[in-house]
Amino acid sequence: MTALTGPRARRVTARKPPAGRAGAVPGLALAAAGVSAAWLAHRAVPGLPMLTAAVVLGVAAAHTPWLAARVRGSCRGGLTLAARRLMRAGIVLLGLKLSLADVLGLGWATVVMVLAVVAATFGGTWWLGRRLGLPGDQPLLIAAGYSICGASAIGAVGSVHDSDDEDMVTSVALVTLCGTLAIAVLPLLHGPLGLTAAEFGRWVGAGVHDVGQVVATAQTAGPAALGEAVLVKLLRVALLAPLVAVLVVAARRRGRRTAGSGRPPLVPLFVVGFLALVVLRSTGLLPPQVLATAGTAQELLLAAALFGLGSAVHLPSLARTGPRVALLGLTSWVLIATAAYAGVRLTG
Repeated sequence: MTALTGPRARRVTARKPPAGRAGAVPGLALAAAGVSAAWLAHRAVPGLPMLTAAVVLGVAAAHTPWLAARVRGSCRGGLTLAARRLMRAGIVLLGLKLSLADVLGLGWATVVMVLAVVAATFGGTWWLGRRLGLPGDQPLLIAAGYSICGASAIGAVGSVHDSDDEDMVTSVALVTLCGTLAIAVLPLLHGPLGLTAAEFGRWVGAGVHDVGQVVATAQTAGPAALGEAVLVKLLRVALLAPLVAVLVVAARRRGRRTAGSGRPPLVPLFVVGFLALVVLRSTGLLPPQVLATAGTAQELLLAAALFGLGSAVHLPSLARTGPRVALLGLTSWVLIATAAYAGVRLTG
């Protein structure tokens, strides 16, 4: 039997379950070191999001000569565990950022506007990605990341679709890059577009991908803009659960099976956890200290997961689809910004 080599071997290795808890320890330790380094990089350069740094460091670890063999060998089980299980745990904790009362307080016009922007961005990005011939689940993952909530949405959709790690990290890198560009570009358009502070906040909340990027962009226009941006963004986050449920139903109808399982559950357990924490947050019973601690834990878990994803990347494989991925990313970025701006104007 011929041994597998190159990117295919990396993918097969990444899909093997870790050999027990002891076998996962080296990889989890490496992921923890990666998270620490990402945190230090963020502290040194505040404009660099910790999650972005975690992805970059994971890719770097996979291509550092003295470390690459361990990433592919003894550390692979723990890194795969981080990329899959810790990603889901971080998504569950994301539910504590959302309150049903806050969403209802936005008003039905804003809710309809956000639904329309998400639908247009998801449908347009998915269609264009398929027309461009992007491989695997990249069109679906990029569409979810741009339209919902960046890396968290990519992780959730990738989990239920059992997507290839390289497809996931390519999508995360793309959505992170364009979201970071938004931090620099959108504030420059605040005045020329004639938006009030509140309108600018809603535009940012509806058009920027990651929660942290939304905060960084909206705070440039003051507290009113920041408050509106966060509420609109969290409304988009709430759409993660129905999106995943729809994709699971579609997978069932196609008879698609996930690795190590039969038919996927209608509502995955981590989505149930996400919704449960939304309800818990909505009760108002949790003190601010608990919410702050949970927020920190969520970011650390997602950073570890993204480091694990980054470590599965094979750059030569990514280079072959680079121009098409870049075209899709920039086009989708313009699409969501334009749709969000139109929506804010129509509901203003």
